[in-house]
Amino acid sequence: MGDTGTSAAARGRRRPARERLLAAAARRFYADGVAATGIDTITAEAGVAKMSLYNNFSSKAELVRAYLDARHEEWLGLYRARLERARGPREGVLAVFDAYADHAECAYERGFRGCGLLNAAAELPAGDEGRAVVRAHKEEVEGLIAGHLAELLPDRPGEARATAEHLAFLLEGAMARAGLEGDGDRVRHARAIAAALLDRL
Repeated sequence: MGDTGTSAAARGRRRPARERLLAAAARRFYADGVAATGIDTITAEAGVAKMSLYNNFSSKAELVRAYLDARHEEWLGLYRARLERARGPREGVLAVFDAYADHAECAYERGFRGCGLLNAAAELPAGDEGRAVVRAHKEEVEGLIAGHLAELLPDRPGEARATAEHLAFLLEGAMARAGLEGDGDRVRHARAIAAALLDRL
């Protein structure tokens, strides 16, 4: 058992410093918040020297943007995995909800705290580039829903766009409540509401 732990630790040390820094930042930013997490905390958790951080990121702000980009890609991975099992545009819409529910079920050090992207954006000042990353993510999520609805309602483009906005609002509200309550129940409930709405189209 001890040998296995030592091997795992050694493998972790062999990962590129950039990967280790991003993984440490992801854990700390999500658990503790962006503002409360200092560079020293991240480098200590990553097991690298402070100079290594600045060799990979020009500033903490750049590290935060890399973290936001990585969370976006992580969510897209969850969505694509769900989409592979979807049959048709109705299930495509629900795959978006399922990806958020999967996110809520991930193992987090201090429990589920809602959307990591929105949590970070709430700490960033207006005009910060990180907020633009989060906005682009949310617009892409709504765009994915809209794309499935356009396929579901090919002759009703206005209704498809309006319904996509409606479902995006439903999803964001559910994620906010789920984060406050610390579990994915609200997201699963929102999925059920979305499914009922889709059945009425």
